[in-house]
Amino acid sequence: MGKSARMFRAIALPLAAASMFYTQTGYADPIPQGWQASNMEAVGYSDLEGRPGAFKLTIKHVNDKWYLFMGHLWNYGFSIVDVTDPKNPRYVKFVPMPTNNWTIQLTHHDNLLIAAMERQIFSWGGDPSKPFSEGVILFDISDPENPKELSRWKTGATGTHRNSYPGGQYAFLSAAMPGHTGNILRILDVSDPKNPKEVGQWHQPGQKEGEPVPDAPRGFHGPLNLSPDGKSAVMAYSPSIVNLDLSDIAHPKVIGQLQMSPPFLSAGSQSLHTSLPLWDRGLIYANSEASAERCNETLNFAGLIDNRNPAMPRLLSMFPLPQPPKGAPYKNFCEKGGRFGPHNTNQEIHLPDVEKPGNLIYLTYFNAGLRVFNIKDPIQPVESGWFMPPQPLKRAGPQPPNDLVSQVEDVLVDTRGYIYIDDKHWGLWIIRYTGEDQPAPTAK
Repeated sequence: MGKSARMFRAIALPLAAASMFYTQTGYADPIPQGWQASNMEAVGYSDLEGRPGAFKLTIKHVNDKWYLFMGHLWNYGFSIVDVTDPKNPRYVKFVPMPTNNWTIQLTHHDNLLIAAMERQIFSWGGDPSKPFSEGVILFDISDPENPKELSRWKTGATGTHRNSYPGGQYAFLSAAMPGHTGNILRILDVSDPKNPKEVGQWHQPGQKEGEPVPDAPRGFHGPLNLSPDGKSAVMAYSPSIVNLDLSDIAHPKVIGQLQMSPPFLSAGSQSLHTSLPLWDRGLIYANSEASAERCNETLNFAGLIDNRNPAMPRLLSMFPLPQPPKGAPYKNFCEKGGRFGPHNTNQEIHLPDVEKPGNLIYLTYFNAGLRVFNIKDPIQPVESGWFMPPQPLKRAGPQPPNDLVSQVEDVLVDTRGYIYIDDKHWGLWIIRYTGEDQPAPTAK
């Protein structure tokens, strides 16, 4: 295959031919036609039995099986998909959760899975007149196809958003707390998963009632990224990237931080959404979140931070802005409609089954799909691949009136090199990167 053919693919097969192709290859669900890519290719697809809005992925490899766990935006519960054969993903089951809440995030290590519960925003389907569940539910997933509830823990407020459980004694929650604005860091001891107990917390000055009003919104989106030695952590905690000392788990202390707002401020909410430390290189990847449609907000950013001196992190470089494919009916992604900007990256790197950061950063970009950036030269990151699902056929879920365009939300990459992305209107896509510098697979 020539270089130009490898650099760009657009699949638009006639329906009859496509149906024949799907039947021959035995896909569980036909791969929707019309996807576009550069240095990427579609491998498999699942419509999740009609449950769009899948979200926040985690994966577990058990013997010869691979199981993907996915939260949801509009279905009250989470999905389990057997992705042992990425060309033929098998939908295992839907696990119900309490109604009138979001279960958009799952995190796990070994056999303990922690599912977030958060009051669902009214404009996204929540009913403010009805009770809601909040906090976390802990599950035993030693049998991945049949999770068993172990316990529940509540915040006493609106719940948790994006949490982290890197294994061991502690889980780190992005959690609401009475008397505080915005989520804060709350730490649970889960050594006895049937009786989780809070053992520590930390918040930015200005979040607690009675503290001086801050100059920019404060809040912890999560997740926390624990250092390999377990003594410190990196957080995207608006308005700053924060290095936190966890040597006294009950009383975390700031080592250093880099304030990013102003100038970056996402639609009146948060200036920091995601952080991903590259511990062996002294770098932190970070981004804000696109919130408003058609770019009706402050410019969002994705970039690298020099963290070799954790007491004084400094901004090192910014990622280039994704450009539309040649021949697109819009001159920029703001014109395409919907949200355009960075969102999530390959986050669950504490798992043995998730690809570790090398020279590639996988970043979902809402209407621009999945973007892959090469940071071999951290001073000058370059885009080295992208994948965009086709135009959705119908709107998914109760939500505010908005543009009907593809919106890629989350990404996870396993140690076989398979990439999983979820689109708000479609379902689960399984793809592969075919460009340079992908880490060699460490699992078959």
